[in-house]
Amino acid sequence: MTNTSALPITLPMSAVDIHRYLPQRYPMLLVDRVIAVTPGESLTAVKNVSVNESFFEGHFPGNPIMPGVLLIEAMAQACGILGFLSAGRTPADGSVYLLASVEKARFRRLVVPGDQLHMQVRIISSHRNIYRFACQALVDGQVATDVTLLIAEQTATGKA
Repeated sequence: MTNTSALPITLPMSAVDIHRYLPQRYPMLLVDRVIAVTPGESLTAVKNVSVNESFFEGHFPGNPIMPGVLLIEAMAQACGILGFLSAGRTPADGSVYLLASVEKARFRRLVVPGDQLHMQVRIISSHRNIYRFACQALVDGQVATDVTLLIAEQTATGKA
């Protein structure tokens, strides 16, 4: 499942480091920092939620709330980083990790401007190029969202 010796990991991973593992860029890059990682097991990432985020213009004016789908996307991106680190690869090697399934999503707390979102993702299982992750997004130690995600690696040839 893992090839942890291929890539050195220096923590915390900055935005520049994260760009090596995620093809997303502004405004869709939703991981600001990786603060803990054990390849093949788990990763903790941070998203600083700013009032300047473009989605706050419409969700909702006068009462800004980070959309649930973006909370899930942020956790999926954290899962993608862990997938690459676990495999010892980067997107430059010809593949990306795509969200394949969202299971048991629960939204327990609003995420608003000024919050710092801590995303904890843990590999539950893997088979070939598909990982199942247990994910939580926390603000001030309180669970904002928990979800199970399936993330599938897609190669440049288009095969999952």
